[in-house]
Amino acid sequence: MAPGRSARSASRITTTTVTGLLGKPERANQQKDDEELQLEKLVFGDDEGFRTALKTYDSDDFRHGDFTSSSSSSDDDDDEHEQEELGRPETGQDLDAVADDDLFFIDTGVPLPTTIHASVLVNRETKEDSEIENDAPAWVDSEDEKIVVSLASDTRLRKLRTVEADDLVNGKEYIKRLRQQFERLYPRPAWAIQAESGHRKKRRKRLSTAGGGGSSGSSAEENDSDDSMDDLDDEIESQPLLKLLQTTDALTEAQPSLASGRKVLRAGILDIQRSKDIGAVQPSAISSLSFHPTKPILLSSGPSGLITLHHLSPTSQPPNPTIHILSVPRHPIYTAAIHPSGNTIYFSSRRRYFLTWSLTTGKITRSTRFLGGPTHNKTSEKSDQRSCERFRLSPCGRWIALLGTSKKVGVVNILDASTAQWICQARIDGRNGVADIAWWSNGEGLTIVSKGGDLIEYSISLRKALARWRDEGIVSPTTIALGGSRQTSKENNSLLGSDKWLAIGLQSGIVTIYNRSEWSVDNFPSHPSPLKTFSNLVTSISHLSFSADAQILLLSSRWKKDALRLVHVGSWTVYPRWPASGTPLGRITAAAFSPDGGVLVVGNEAGKIRAWEIRG
Repeated sequence: MAPGRSARSASRITTTTVTGLLGKPERANQQKDDEELQLEKLVFGDDEGFRTALKTYDSDDFRHGDFTSSSSSSDDDDDEHEQEELGRPETGQDLDAVADDDLFFIDTGVPLPTTIHASVLVNRETKEDSEIENDAPAWVDSEDEKIVVSLASDTRLRKLRTVEADDLVNGKEYIKRLRQQFERLYPRPAWAIQAESGHRKKRRKRLSTAGGGGSSGSSAEENDSDDSMDDLDDEIESQPLLKLLQTTDALTEAQPSLASGRKVLRAGILDIQRSKDIGAVQPSAISSLSFHPTKPILLSSGPSGLITLHHLSPTSQPPNPTIHILSVPRHPIYTAAIHPSGNTIYFSSRRRYFLTWSLTTGKITRSTRFLGGPTHNKTSEKSDQRSCERFRLSPCGRWIALLGTSKKVGVVNILDASTAQWICQARIDGRNGVADIAWWSNGEGLTIVSKGGDLIEYSISLRKALARWRDEGIVSPTTIALGGSRQTSKENNSLLGSDKWLAIGLQSGIVTIYNRSEWSVDNFPSHPSPLKTFSNLVTSISHLSFSADAQILLLSSRWKKDALRLVHVGSWTVYPRWPASGTPLGRITAAAFSPDGGVLVVGNEAGKIRAWEIRG
């Protein structure tokens, strides 16, 4: 190919490209002299120079960034010196044979170092566990430090301040505080912490094995077996429910008490935080809720015939999982409770018997038909105790009280909880039978109220009523509750139990409070005066309950949505700010406090179980 033709071709292509971009017309049929053609050859090169450059091209020069190896110089000695340094043969060609890429290079500023000092490198194999947890992020935005955020100007960001005067922070500090706030609201789940700790253990073990150098094959096998045991331990720890069900004695092991020096609650202000919902939505309303005395287990039941055991663990995945579900066909469960020993569950429906479920053996036992005392006859049995759907277990665990169904006279049958043998019968005069009962805290007696408003204090050991009384303000009572503790140094006071407070709920929505501190067998008032009366609810009271430390009284009604109030016992005032208008309570059918008084659970007609943590 002629040099002139190749130069004209390169010139035509370049001109076309440029004019195409600039939108100018191309110059056609313009002749070029020899000087111009020589200049184009020096600047743009030609086909012959391109092929020659390919033959003399060394890939190492381009890889190391040395673009001056083929540059020419007027001094032949310098050319020979450069060629010897680069290890390239002397071509003996002038600039005509040099490629365009070898004539020019791009100046990018200060050249980067081709080697990195050893002190800059981080040996990750020798980092401590604390450093592994604080690994630097894979990518950091340098603009974060230039951003300035005002924490005081936005009401949603004021919670991120550490002190009241804290206002302006940079983007990096803002991200840090957001992360801390998120971890406060959503703590790290236990399974993630356990998995991370197990990973560190196995990593440390591998590092120690690698550092040993010449370890034998048997030691390697031992390390593998240790790793597998660690994996097994992690699996058991992350799934405590599996271990709980596989071990028959897991529910009966002696556990430390959950009560732990709870501080005194303030009146008017209650620090209560909603927790995760417990279990899935039940197919029917929740009729009973009962806590295990020593373990984080909650029992729930309903008319659907299902008895569910829940593991109270808000941080697990899923939160508060279900341990076991017991289905009892054709038996709508009206009452279910865990025995104070934690070994047995009692439940009943509208039948003449009740059932027990042993948690150690899994066996379900049906109680035999009991006889109603020495004067028993078939007529009295059919009229006094047609159903065992309502019962109460004593706090000591020795007795079970069955509320009679007679409409003419109030009857409560006391049975032995372990053998279901009839012990005694308490009778109270009153219209329409028994409204409700409440056991004394020592389990030696109970307080019974009839639907007509009469009350008795009945002793199990003496088999008789120690006191009878009536308040004219008690009209159509529905439920009662005992709570608190009083001094029982006197013999007569000890006969009436150690409970200090008595709460009575009425059909009108009124709750009356009585102080039992001064009551005794010898000096019992015939018409006690109420200490306090609450009229915050307008529908029939369906549930009353004192917390374990008797600092809170719960009163609720199932006949109106969100009808629940919490009362501060020390001052006998209702907490005004909870529940709020948006608190998801529904129509409440059951409620219970945990044994330490720190958790409140509420069940409603929709089959949902909500939980709240009482912090102070």
